[in-house]
Amino acid sequence: MAKLIFGCGYLGRRVAGLWQQRGDVVYAVTRAATRAESLRREGIRPLIADITAAFPTGERFWPAEIDTVLYAVGYDRGSAASIHDVYVGGLGKVLDGLTDSVKRLIYVSSVGVYGDAGGDWVDEEAPCRPIREGGKASLAAEELLKAHRLGNRAIILRLAGIYGPGRIPRSEALVTAQPIDAPAEGYLNLIHVDDAAAIVLLAEAKASLPRTYVVSDGQPVVRGDYYRELARLLAAPAPVFVPPTENTPAAQRAAGNKRVNNRRLKDELAPKLRYP
Repeated sequence: MAKLIFGCGYLGRRVAGLWQQRGDVVYAVTRAATRAESLRREGIRPLIADITAAFPTGERFWPAEIDTVLYAVGYDRGSAASIHDVYVGGLGKVLDGLTDSVKRLIYVSSVGVYGDAGGDWVDEEAPCRPIREGGKASLAAEELLKAHRLGNRAIILRLAGIYGPGRIPRSEALVTAQPIDAPAEGYLNLIHVDDAAAIVLLAEAKASLPRTYVVSDGQPVVRGDYYRELARLLAAPAPVFVPPTENTPAAQRAAGNKRVNNRRLKDELAPKLRYP
């Protein structure tokens, strides 16, 4: 059987690599011919389509042997489409275009669906009250997926903040002594991109359907402690924290204070984290 990825970017490419190591054929959807060439050089078979526009459906476009779909689409802030159009509208078009050969659909969501918990713990059963537009769109997409005919084949992964090579939050600001526009209090929840990719494959292999997991390393860290340690590792000046400007993405991120409990992930999928 084969795998199909929507959103073959920072996370998706690593998942593709793990599938390829296992001997699976991997397809990925992209809008751009130049991107298609890049994927092809990595042994990934590109399919050119735009999930926010007119969209192909049926087996004439999708290879019939695809059994697992990974939907890991991020939002390009330079896009003319809204985040709701991409996360919800795009997913709806994908769902309607897929055939019944798909046995598992893994949707990458976000712990942003929870909003603010006042520093308390949240898990898969906690109420969702998203603050940011990304969290609202992710939650709407989850609900769309659950209500769809393929919803009983869905695995929803609510990812904490992804970090890894080339993506260390605020590292440039620390090195250049720029202030951090967030309170030193409050928690960060994180997962290394390589661990997140491995968890996708574990979920594919082991999860009962349908199922939702929060995906984090289970070690929430106080924001001030995180940035002070990061500054030490970078040999940068100690961080300076300033209040974020009201009604900005930074202010909304700072307001989402919670600690993510990954007990279900550990009990059911038993990941061996490389970066615990």
